[in-house]
Amino acid sequence: LQYTRVWIPDPDEVWRSAEIIKDYKVGDKSLQLKLEDETLYEYPIDLQGSELPFLRNPDILVGQNDLTALSYLHEPAVLHNLKVRFLESNHIYTYCGIVLVAINPYEQLPIYEQDVIYAYSGQNMGDMDPHIFAVAEEAYKQMARDEKNQSIIVSGESGAGKTVSAKYAMRFFATVGGSASETNIEAKVLASSPIMEAIGNAKTTRNDNSSRFGKYIQIGFDKRYHIIGANMRTYLLEKSRVVFQAEDERNYHIFYQLCASSSLPEFKDLGLTCAEDFFYTSQGGDTSIDGVDDADDFEKTRHAFTLLGVKESHQMTIFRIIAAILHLGNLKIQGERDGEVCSVSSEDEHLKNFCSLLGVEHSQMQHWLCHRKLVTTAETYVKSMSLHQVVNARNALAKHIYAQLFNWIVHHVNKALHTTVKQHSFIGVLDIYGFETFEVNSFEQFCINYANEKLQQQFNSHVFKLEQEEYMKEAIPWTLIDFYDNQPCIDLIEAKLGILDLLDEECKVPKGTDQNWAQKLYDRHAASQHFQKPRMSNTSFIVLHFADKVEYQSEGFLEKNRDTVYEEQINILKASKYQMVADLFQEEKDAVPTTAVPKRAPRINVRSAKPAFKAANKEHRKTVGHQFRNSLQLLMETLNATTPHYVRCIKPNDEKLPFKFDPKRAVQQLRACGVLETIRISAAGFPSRWSYTDFFNRYRVLMSKRDLSKNDKKQICQTLLEELIKDPDKFQFGRTKIFFRAGQVAYLEKLRADKFRAATIMIQKTVRGWLERTRFRRLRRATLTLQCYTRGHLARRLFEHLRRTRAAIILQKQYRMLRMRRAFLRVRSAALTIQAFARGMFVRRIYRQMLMEHKATILQRYARGWLARARFRRARAAAVVLQCHWRRLKARRQLQALRIEARSAQHLKKLNIGMENKVVQLQRKVDEQNKENKLLNEQLSMLTSAHSSEVEKLKKELQQYQQTQQGDGKQLLSLQEETERLQMELKRAHGEREVMEDSHSKERDLLKKRISDLEEENALLKQEKEELNGKILCQSEDEFARNTVEENMQMKKELEEERSRYQNLVKEYASLEQRYDNLRDEMSIFKQTPGHRRNPSNQSSLESDSNNPSICTSEIGDTEDVIQQVEEIGMEKAAMDMTLFLKLQKRVRELEVERKKLQAQLEKKEQESKKSQVIEIKTEVTSEHEDFAYNSLKRQELESENKKLKNELNELRKAIADHATQNNSANDVQDGYSLLLNQLKSANEELEVRKEEVLILRSQIMKAAQQKEMGKNMESISPSASWPNSDRHVDQEDAIEAYQGICETNRLLEAQLQEQRREHEEEMEALKNQVDFMQEELEKQQQAFLQTLQLSPEVQVEFGLQQEITRLTNENLDLKELLEKLEKNEKKLKKQLKIYMKKVHDFEASQTMVPVERRLHERNMQVAVQRKEKDFQGMLEYYKEDEPLLIRNLITELKPQAVSATVPCLPAYILYMCLRHADYINDDQKVHSLLTSTINGVKKVLKKHQDDFEMTSFWLANMCRLLHCLKQYSGEECFMTQNTAKQNEHCLKNFDLTEYRQVLGQLSIQIYQQLIKIARGILHPMIVSAVLENESIQGLSSVKTVGYRKYSSNAGDICYSLDEMIHELNTFHSIMCDQGLDPEIIQQVFKQLFYMINAITLNNLLLRKDVCSWSTGMQLRFNISQLEEWLRGKNLQQSGAAQTLEPLIQAAQLLQLKKKTWEDAEAICSLCTALTTHQIVKILNLYTPVNEFEERVTVAFIRDIQTQLQGRNDPTQLLLDFKHLFPVLFPFNPSAITMDSIHLPASLNLDFLNKV
Repeated sequence: LQYTRVWIPDPDEVWRSAEIIKDYKVGDKSLQLKLEDETLYEYPIDLQGSELPFLRNPDILVGQNDLTALSYLHEPAVLHNLKVRFLESNHIYTYCGIVLVAINPYEQLPIYEQDVIYAYSGQNMGDMDPHIFAVAEEAYKQMARDEKNQSIIVSGESGAGKTVSAKYAMRFFATVGGSASETNIEAKVLASSPIMEAIGNAKTTRNDNSSRFGKYIQIGFDKRYHIIGANMRTYLLEKSRVVFQAEDERNYHIFYQLCASSSLPEFKDLGLTCAEDFFYTSQGGDTSIDGVDDADDFEKTRHAFTLLGVKESHQMTIFRIIAAILHLGNLKIQGERDGEVCSVSSEDEHLKNFCSLLGVEHSQMQHWLCHRKLVTTAETYVKSMSLHQVVNARNALAKHIYAQLFNWIVHHVNKALHTTVKQHSFIGVLDIYGFETFEVNSFEQFCINYANEKLQQQFNSHVFKLEQEEYMKEAIPWTLIDFYDNQPCIDLIEAKLGILDLLDEECKVPKGTDQNWAQKLYDRHAASQHFQKPRMSNTSFIVLHFADKVEYQSEGFLEKNRDTVYEEQINILKASKYQMVADLFQEEKDAVPTTAVPKRAPRINVRSAKPAFKAANKEHRKTVGHQFRNSLQLLMETLNATTPHYVRCIKPNDEKLPFKFDPKRAVQQLRACGVLETIRISAAGFPSRWSYTDFFNRYRVLMSKRDLSKNDKKQICQTLLEELIKDPDKFQFGRTKIFFRAGQVAYLEKLRADKFRAATIMIQKTVRGWLERTRFRRLRRATLTLQCYTRGHLARRLFEHLRRTRAAIILQKQYRMLRMRRAFLRVRSAALTIQAFARGMFVRRIYRQMLMEHKATILQRYARGWLARARFRRARAAAVVLQCHWRRLKARRQLQALRIEARSAQHLKKLNIGMENKVVQLQRKVDEQNKENKLLNEQLSMLTSAHSSEVEKLKKELQQYQQTQQGDGKQLLSLQEETERLQMELKRAHGEREVMEDSHSKERDLLKKRISDLEEENALLKQEKEELNGKILCQSEDEFARNTVEENMQMKKELEEERSRYQNLVKEYASLEQRYDNLRDEMSIFKQTPGHRRNPSNQSSLESDSNNPSICTSEIGDTEDVIQQVEEIGMEKAAMDMTLFLKLQKRVRELEVERKKLQAQLEKKEQESKKSQVIEIKTEVTSEHEDFAYNSLKRQELESENKKLKNELNELRKAIADHATQNNSANDVQDGYSLLLNQLKSANEELEVRKEEVLILRSQIMKAAQQKEMGKNMESISPSASWPNSDRHVDQEDAIEAYQGICETNRLLEAQLQEQRREHEEEMEALKNQVDFMQEELEKQQQAFLQTLQLSPEVQVEFGLQQEITRLTNENLDLKELLEKLEKNEKKLKKQLKIYMKKVHDFEASQTMVPVERRLHERNMQVAVQRKEKDFQGMLEYYKEDEPLLIRNLITELKPQAVSATVPCLPAYILYMCLRHADYINDDQKVHSLLTSTINGVKKVLKKHQDDFEMTSFWLANMCRLLHCLKQYSGEECFMTQNTAKQNEHCLKNFDLTEYRQVLGQLSIQIYQQLIKIARGILHPMIVSAVLENESIQGLSSVKTVGYRKYSSNAGDICYSLDEMIHELNTFHSIMCDQGLDPEIIQQVFKQLFYMINAITLNNLLLRKDVCSWSTGMQLRFNISQLEEWLRGKNLQQSGAAQTLEPLIQAAQLLQLKKKTWEDAEAICSLCTALTTHQIVKILNLYTPVNEFEERVTVAFIRDIQTQLQGRNDPTQLLLDFKHLFPVLFPFNPSAITMDSIHLPASLNLDFLNKV
């Protein structure tokens, strides 16, 4: 189809991308393509083959971590994916199924540090980016999980990086599986690498450090999977390099290293000079390598020899042998007789050096270098050798010596790495040569390619097996996949009469030649499909290997296979005076019978009388080919018995240029190493595999809403695929995965992209329509505006025209009117004149007529008026006369009636009715006053009579008393005098008190005045000081200030570094001590007999303590201490919420006042009981008990009523407060105030009434008691006499006592009244403050409301919801904390109340059951105990023999839960009190023993609980508190500034414990480090899953693509959420706070933990491509905000923990920023200041779009970033060290608790401690 992208072959780039520009139809002979450079290309198609070009994968799949994740699996797709990853992202590692493809970057990359090893350790293969460490970790994990041996096969051609890869794999095993003992076996394993590189690696044209041998290193592990040893096997050392090097190549490194160090004194005897002077080291030309220091490498080699235990003498012998080989190569061989006879001069300096260095005889070696011995059946001949033969023999000897030395070194390396411990499993690392093909290929290339054929066969079968297992596991129908089997090629080489067999057979022939052997090959294998004969050669042959066909030159095959060394030369070396040189060749005498041909053995035994037969003077019976085949067979057996892991190294270019990719060379190697074969096997089946969840998340956009409503994701996926892909063979449903054929994922991606594209088009259409409509509306508005203005202008013009026209018309009209008016006026004037004269004449005529008529009328009026008046006067006079007569008649009749009425009484009564009522009222008032007066007179008379009678009675009684008690008069006088004297003293005391008060007030005024003066003077001095400081600062130079600041910063930095070094030393010391303890424990275990012992354990008495708490005798002090502890715990737990804290503190004070009231009532009850007991002695028991019970009952009723009133008052206050909080208006608050004041007034009045009743009742009680006492006395004096008022005469002492009791009562009531008044004032003040607060809150809400009104309705709703949610959340948190505090206080108060009630009940029971004397005795004893408790000095005494018991109960067996309800850090206080007593008695041995035992006991506990966070935190808090106590009470002034006077009394007197403070500081550091280690171990598995992978924002991760196809089972992995990690952090915080750990230390702990979270998360981000996307950045930023919110919630903002997350925050922002233009690069550089340049570039390289609509980060943009960041001096380290520990500080934190207030719980079993 058109626009489809394909791959077409290209001669330069191998494959080239193109796009189809015209649809292809069946039968077309070519495709119309457009290349990437916009050129058109016509691609021909073979109609017979019908092979179309390869399809290209979508861009979203390019750059995958795993090649098998590509939808289209073929060679161009693999090549392009590797190229993009290598060049654009600088990723050198890529997975191809189970194979790790490693491309040599030819540049040192910072991805192999220790931190990277720790980052990959414990991770599943595929979770992170491809890496050699991931393969090593997978092998290590499978070994531990499956308990099966593993192998890592590293292959590739020379220069591809095999040796480095194998080295890094071994380094990973050495780091992760470090030995548990002190043998440092992992260091020895790593030390073997420089030795083997020195003696086995050399520079070639393709590689500067090429391994010229194969090696298989087995790293052994024990049952705990720690390294216990290693073993190395080598294969096919390239001995020919010792005597020959091609151009631009070198010999083995050890030769050049030794020559570079020849100037050292110990090497003077070797006779060496520079490498250019020796034939064996100068054949390649240049003897140096750029960037390599041979002398420095030689020092590393020597150090490695020493580390592996090679003696110094043996090292010197090794160097002597190597030097001797160099001298052997410089021998001057002189030829004679045309080279048929040769000789070596005896004066040859190199020969002398050779013989002296090897310790052999000079003459013998000179002779046998040029001669050989021929042995026949009859006799032996000595024959001279030709020049060519001598040179070959010398070279063969040099090769043999070096090979023997190489084997000896390998043997000793294995000996050093060997262990006697039984090996449980091993991991083998095979570093072997890859497939090689050169212009001239010889015997070495044949053996190398033969080994690769065997490895490829094993690789193919393993991959095929894995594919089959995967299909079987997922229940996929298995169909046979045809894969390349190279068994025929292997049979061609190793089968019977194969190439190697024919080679060995030809070597046995006396005169066998290479040509004869080649001819036999032609004859035997001409018909083989893997063997060919070249057309132009008769000495070469071609083998068709799996990778390529290779032409081998048969010349030299026989000689190299024989490996001939003459026996005479070997015998000379055996006779060396150096034992090591002789030992190198002594092994050969035992090897003869084992290596001899079996058929010749009988001949040797038969001819025993004659010398043994020597076959052709050769030492070796087995050929090299035969030995190599046997060793290769053993290797294959080993690999087949293990689980293999494959690493294929690729060489990107032959020029060794960094990050240059040559497609031709890469494809050649990919074919040779089997990667493409892996791809082909995968592509033949179902290469693309998706889990149901990933498939659902990726392609849910293709599903319908009806399908998405289902819960079964598997069924949804099946339904979707059946609808989208009609061919059922294109996919299969497994148990956990969906399997796709090649290309189906690309088809689904196309459908998904089409869906997105359609949605995008719809969105674009809508947006563009909206834009166009907006533009149209804007144009319309503009058009209307223009039209409006235009029409207005036209209208104004028309209006002006009309106005002018109208004006002209008006002018014309007015003018015409004026002209016509003037004419009219002239006519009218004339007419008017005429009319005026005519009318005047007519009017005058009418006037005269009217005047005449008017005068006549006047005359008639006067006449008629006179007549009418006369007639009226006559009628009026007549009417008046009639009225007078009638009125007189009626008046007379009325007068008669009034006279009759006046004579009656009722009339008088009516007149006086008002006065009578007033008189009655006045009379009644007078009567009432008379009655009251009478009543008062009667009362007065009664009182007077009663008073007189009382006086008479008193006089009689006094006389009687005087008669009966004459002697008492004097006593009465004395009592009166005593009373007067006491009164005088009282007055004098009052006077003195007034004087003292006056003097005190005066002194107080003087002191206040003086203090004010001093304050003013101090303020003036401070002002002057500030002015002087300002002047000094202004005068000082800026440079001096800057230098001072820099010096201070430098000193701080040095201090931090020194502190860090010190703490690291402490940590190392602790680890060494731990290791010593482990070894000691192991020795003890070995010494002891096996058996099970049970340690005694004490049951926890926490429950008994909570149910039956021990009561201290001084309960008041204990209760105050408990409340103080509650306040302290509340202050620590409250998140610095001062409002809540003040409320709780006020509540605690109220409870304390109530407690004191209860205590006072209890004391009063005890006093009253005492009084009642005294009265009981004097009176009868029954009557006194009844009166006392009645009075007590009455008093209890009054007190209960009083409490009820108080409760009602509190409820009223609470109701008013609630009403005030609910109503925000000022009127409601004012109403509440008024209501509260009224209720308070009424309550106070009621309280006063109750107080008066109490006083009256108590006075009655006192009077009754006095009456009974006096009655008893009177009965004893005169039984017959009785006086009704005898209670008025009491004893003077009783009266004084009663008076004092009343005074005390008055004072108590006054104090209560003052207390309530103060509470009332405080309540009023609190309410006022609350009103002010509510008013401020109301103003704020009004302002917010006004601001909200200015917003849009949607924003208003959102803002309102947000504000309401915030308010409710804060209120909820406050109420929760308040509820917790109140519940705790309620529990403690209930506990105290139970104690008091129990004590009251016991006291009442003792009153009724115990006799009086016993009760008095117990009371006296109790008083004595209380007095002793008050004198407690805060010291604890114990006997020396009780010290182990103290350590055991207080440290070793103590559980943190046992002291959770007591004072925090109680063990530390107890230990200090014990120390203080030892200091008090001046016992230095006791102090030393106690501190030493304490430290050892704590270490023992921490060792036992190495993984217990609670226990470690508990002892960290106690050790810090003990350290603070030793400082606080040391007597040093700097630590005593905050002490009280009581605390200063508890200071140490005799000993200076500064050294022990240092030891405790070190112990605290160790405990802190163990605490961090435990927390790290708990959090480490959670961090990546919770912070980086947790899908906190649903839906963002649904677009993630699937990369690596995992083969390992990861079913045991646990996914953690962020809430789970925050829950762990909450647990840590609550544990440390509950145990009283200092807040500063808690802050440092969380700073360290958050740094670890940042480091681990950032390291994983830098090593994982799948999480470097925009969506991950969003998720990460949200998760970090949750952590920051947690810090704010715990009030840990000042700890610096949030600052440690800054690199992670910037990394998340970097993932979300725009990455296109130069301005974007500047923004990134300015933002990412906490990230290094390498980290920024790494993240940009890893950034992966999750949709095809996103764009990748271009290489040019990354280059811009690097250019802008060139000026930074960032470290080259990529990852952060998550194990880095910040230096910990323990700031001095004194305690406010005094030692005498500490209470010892009974649960601690410390009864042997005595309080002093």
